[in-house]
Amino acid sequence: MSNVKERAERLIGVQSTAFVGSVDSAGYPNIKAVLAPRVREGLRTCYFTTNTSSMRVQQFRVNPRASVYFCDQQRFIGVMLLGTMEVLEDAASKELIWREGDTQYYSLGVTDPDYCVLKFTAESGRFYSSLSSESFDI
Repeated sequence: MSNVKERAERLIGVQSTAFVGSVDSAGYPNIKAVLAPRVREGLRTCYFTTNTSSMRVQQFRVNPRASVYFCDQQRFIGVMLLGTMEVLEDAASKELIWREGDTQYYSLGVTDPDYCVLKFTAESGRFYSSLSSESFDI
């Protein structure tokens, strides 16, 4: 599978949904569908918006190990990224990914205490297409 990282970048760039994986207190994986990253730096870093009060935030504060999966369901192609998730609550991070209309979820605006940023930093990945998988480092 040639150009696996470029193919993964293209796949991620057109998806509207991502699946974020965390680890619960019993060591079980927990998966949740989320909106695609608001900001992305290649395959290395993805920024997501979420509620500070969410179960996922509590899990990442205890165990930052995470995965993010993107897929094209029509063509049955996917990429899994493995790495760590940070919970960011500083003003600069919150402003970085804030969008008009977010008050629908965070009524107090960008300074809402229930609004935070999840910063995912990937270490490796695995790309699947055409009945074949390939792992790669980032």
